[in-house]
Amino acid sequence: MVMDHPRTEGADRQGAETGTAGPQATQQDPGARGGLTQEFGRETPMPLDCGIALGPFTLAYQTYGSLNAEKSNAILVCHALTGDQHMASTHPVTGKEGWWSEIVGPGLPLDTDRYFLICVNVLGGCMGSTGPKSINPATGEPWALDFPVITIADMVRAQKLLIDHLGIDKLFCVIGGSMGGMQVLEWASRYPEKVFAAVPIATAARHTAQNIAFHEVGRQAIMADLDWCGGRYISEGKNPDRGLAVARMTAHITYLSEPALHRKFGRRLQDRNSLTFGFEADFQVESYLRHQGAAFVQRFDANSYLYITRAMDYFDLAQEHGGKLANAFRDTPVRFCVISFTSDWLFPTSENRDIVHALNACAADVSFVEIESDAGHDAFLLDEPEFRDTLAGFIAGCAEHRGLTPGASSP
Repeated sequence: MVMDHPRTEGADRQGAETGTAGPQATQQDPGARGGLTQEFGRETPMPLDCGIALGPFTLAYQTYGSLNAEKSNAILVCHALTGDQHMASTHPVTGKEGWWSEIVGPGLPLDTDRYFLICVNVLGGCMGSTGPKSINPATGEPWALDFPVITIADMVRAQKLLIDHLGIDKLFCVIGGSMGGMQVLEWASRYPEKVFAAVPIATAARHTAQNIAFHEVGRQAIMADLDWCGGRYISEGKNPDRGLAVARMTAHITYLSEPALHRKFGRRLQDRNSLTFGFEADFQVESYLRHQGAAFVQRFDANSYLYITRAMDYFDLAQEHGGKLANAFRDTPVRFCVISFTSDWLFPTSENRDIVHALNACAADVSFVEIESDAGHDAFLLDEPEFRDTLAGFIAGCAEHRGLTPGASSP
């Protein structure tokens, strides 16, 4: 195995140990436990879209599998809004399995016996990467709302610094769902020479007014919580748990479909035989949402939620290219597989087709699959056989074209 930073063998099976990735690597945040961190921008701060240059900053990440000698089998997995780098190993905060443990591992579609998987906690996140809860070196206090507003493009620029640091000249594949899919599109548009294949899943090239509206409800819920303290709740020893929980509950509804909610809960009562004629959780669906909110506040930072939702709202790939989405992919050498789900009303098939039409307009190599599922937007995180087969087939075909034979990840 050829690597220029220490890593843990067998991370796909047991979870990676805490490690470093170079002489200036840091391990400052409990959320980064079980993974790697790397500092960037100390000598040359990274320009952000908002006009500020950020540095130094840290990226926390996880790796699974082994990088081959040619460094040609690397797959970058981009996580969604509330995801993180712990996609296929035990989460250091919750103790639960990774969010893509059904997809990443030996013999699975993202086969860690063949490929080297990288997942980075996004810039602005709260699991070890620099974000609003990190310490501002200029003040010695958490950044809070002094942290600069970041964009999807900023997240991708930061990820590229890490990929360059790892000595990977070209990623075999970039893949991600939802906000992760936005990052995939940004990678393919901004750095086409660095990407062989791209798989944007259940995503869009811009955020719609409806999605911005849902995000704004969540942000207002957080900011209306008295414990938010104008964003400086960490310094005040508080946390806006109620507001963040409501934001999570609202967003979680958009990740599901009505048939899925009906099948799982219907109008069934929670631990009772009759209505209470009060405002406790009479219905199972109420109890479920309250549980989702309460669990979320244990692992996610409220200000990070504000910043990352804003980054999604600002994303509009066509606007960045003269108002025409096809211009973002002109002369692209990247192979694409765009995947959507029939019951996803947050990022519906129509928006995924818009991406396909733009790629067709510039004669890109693109496949498109709409998966039949009633699970809603979250289908890409669940055990959906047709999705698994589609992903495995596309990756295998690309590996053949790339010359990656079975066993390519062997040291």
